Amino acid sequence: MKLSPILSILAVSISAVTFASAQTAPGSNASPVPRFTFSNTLEEQEMELADNSLLKRFHESRSKLLEDPHYPRFHFSSPENRLNDPNGLSYWNGQWHLFYQGYPPEFPRQHWGHAVSDDLIHWRDLPYAIYPDPERACFSGNVIIEKDRAIAMYHGTEVGSMVAVSDDPLLLNWEKVTGQAVIPEWRAGPPPLPNRIFDPAIFKEGDYYFALTAGQTANGPGGKSVRAVYLHRSSDLANWQYIHQFLENDRYGKVGDDGACPYFWPIGENDEKHILIHYSHTSGGKWILGDFDKKRMKFMVTDGGDFNHGPSRPGGVHAPSVFPDGKGGLIVIFNMNDAYPSKGWNQLMSLPRRITLALDDRFDPIRQEPAGDHASLRGKHKSVKNLSLAANENIVLKNISGNTMELIAEIDPMSAQAIELELLRSPGGEEKTRIIIQPEKGYSPRTFGLDDMRARRAAKEVMYDTVVTLDNTRSSILRLAESRPAEMDSFKRGKGEAIKLHIFIDRSVVEVFVNGKACVAARVYPGREDSVGLALRAQGSEATLVSLDAWQMGSIYE
Repeated sequence: MKLSPILSILAVSISAVTFASAQTAPGSNASPVPRFTFSNTLEEQEMELADNSLLKRFHESRSKLLEDPHYPRFHFSSPENRLNDPNGLSYWNGQWHLFYQGYPPEFPRQHWGHAVSDDLIHWRDLPYAIYPDPERACFSGNVIIEKDRAIAMYHGTEVGSMVAVSDDPLLLNWEKVTGQAVIPEWRAGPPPLPNRIFDPAIFKEGDYYFALTAGQTANGPGGKSVRAVYLHRSSDLANWQYIHQFLENDRYGKVGDDGACPYFWPIGENDEKHILIHYSHTSGGKWILGDFDKKRMKFMVTDGGDFNHGPSRPGGVHAPSVFPDGKGGLIVIFNMNDAYPSKGWNQLMSLPRRITLALDDRFDPIRQEPAGDHASLRGKHKSVKNLSLAANENIVLKNISGNTMELIAEIDPMSAQAIELELLRSPGGEEKTRIIIQPEKGYSPRTFGLDDMRARRAAKEVMYDTVVTLDNTRSSILRLAESRPAEMDSFKRGKGEAIKLHIFIDRSVVEVFVNGKACVAARVYPGREDSVGLALRAQGSEATLVSLDAWQMGSIYE
């Protein structure tokens, strides 16, 4: 077969290895969970789903879970038992599809759970999509959409990378390519992979499919392991060749990081950059921005950052699932770990975030804001305008309270050392979740020479770090509720620029977006029924609450 010029270069520069399908005895890991083959028209599928026994089971289970005061009302969680990573977020046939690692109670090994949404907020449960066998469990992976089909690639434990395809209206029926692993799990000895690999992510370039597989390399300081992502290629989804390590000039990870759950997409209105969003088992959710050299099939890293600002456990942001929004941005959903033993469930999904590129900002090159039609859940509304926050006084907003709320606030910090918001606050302050805003308390303006700094100060162009902290150390009086190190993010803010907060409170989770640049999130478990209050405080000197809008939020399960 004659190779294209690009692939000819690759063939000369690397020693490619073609992988045959792994051989595993069929049926050895077959799941006893009810499984169905659906018709191929939407009308027939809807009729079949209306009387589906598994969906009836889901409905009964979720009805019981909703009795738990910590079970979310507008964040998606599994309808039965626990869940883990979101997988394969994708847009097909006019709807958003979310897959996730579900654990059916009668066979608690990861199956790909499945939900569908018109607006990224209201999720409808569908039956499990992908069942284990020959793999022991269906771990993380992604989905790409072609004109006439969806392609999933994921890690099948104990066998390797699996590929499955679906083309029906609701992506209910999946067929595994070859029925076996297409890239066998690494073992010592042949085939000569450079390291253990897992969590594949498929994308297409030209006539070829490429797969990124997560791993590490021992090329870090002192021979320590650091993040690595490995590249494979295929023309038919069944036969794959190892190419090389994908990242070039990656200096934005930590020692011990890995490249788990990778998602690789162009970003920007004209695809100016590419971004690799992934998870590290050491330091949590991360992003790497850079330039994709399609001739050499290398990703040249130019920037990077974190979605976690502390460990992912307990109660923190975990793994991502990512898909383009068709407008130059990306939609990303994370699972969030639990921090309290809940009966019959544990984790939940973050609200979807829209990630966009800010080419004109050298300090904060990506933006992140809440996505989806969360406004459709807004109920009773109250607002406050131009409230003076006297120095060093807790101001309790007596007419605004709740534990299922959306808040949008604008604050002028003036000369205050810090602004504090206390959410889910008990009347005496025994329980409270604190958001702390500290203007100009982060890193000093950077990358400027002294003369340049003076000129920028004179022109009032210097951007200072503002720090946002989410502290749950006093969120709960419950003995088994775990607190976590405070989530602390920073962003550049011009002198005099207002602080704009977008906050979501949903029973056992708080998510905080600040100025479209920073986001902190954590699980919280108030133990008192009266922990629903809201208070503000300006520390050191006065500040102004320019505006606050508060909505009670409805449930996506009603």
